[in-house]
Amino acid sequence: MFIQIIQGMCRDESMLRRQMDTWRESLAPKTAGWLGGTYGLTDTGEFIGVVRFESREAAARSSGRPEQDAWWAQTRRCFDGEVTFHDCDDAVMFLDGGADDAGFVQVIQGRLADPDHFRRFMSQPMDMLHMLRPELIGGTIAIEPDGRFTETVAFRTEADARQGERTEMPPEAAAEWAQEMALMQDVTYKDLHHPWFASSQQQM
Repeated sequence: MFIQIIQGMCRDESMLRRQMDTWRESLAPKTAGWLGGTYGLTDTGEFIGVVRFESREAAARSSGRPEQDAWWAQTRRCFDGEVTFHDCDDAVMFLDGGADDAGFVQVIQGRLADPDHFRRFMSQPMDMLHMLRPELIGGTIAIEPDGRFTETVAFRTEADARQGERTEMPPEAAAEWAQEMALMQDVTYKDLHHPWFASSQQQM
């Protein structure tokens, strides 16, 4: 799986949502290899889009279409300042990956001191995490070559997420988790209180 992360300060949310609807309705059905996306705005007005493709080649084909260029020329007007794009070939889902009816998404970004070790940790069975945090649907992790990462974590509701944060892990699991969290540097947490979603399944 290939993930592209799009970020920028939004100045016109209504227009942005209309443009996203236009893309989903008009361009998505013709975009081979597009899997879906998670989108939202933080409290500061920053837009975050985490878009999933089958491969980098599928994403490149999408970006290279004239109709995509025309759509982006209009969508770019929704933003103030720079819009950044981060391409990640190293991308995985964990637990159930997410759900299009999730009510809250937390986006975690930072840098990994040891990406290979963290990747192995996140690829192992997570039965214990799922048992302790049933409100956690799942998410995605996208790692860039320099170790920067973007993780999305989807929940049914924000209230469930906040309650789950207070759950105490067994000592052994807590120690292992703390060791993995120590690999993360310059970490920021960005809350999407009203996320929206799109997926190729919705087009069928």
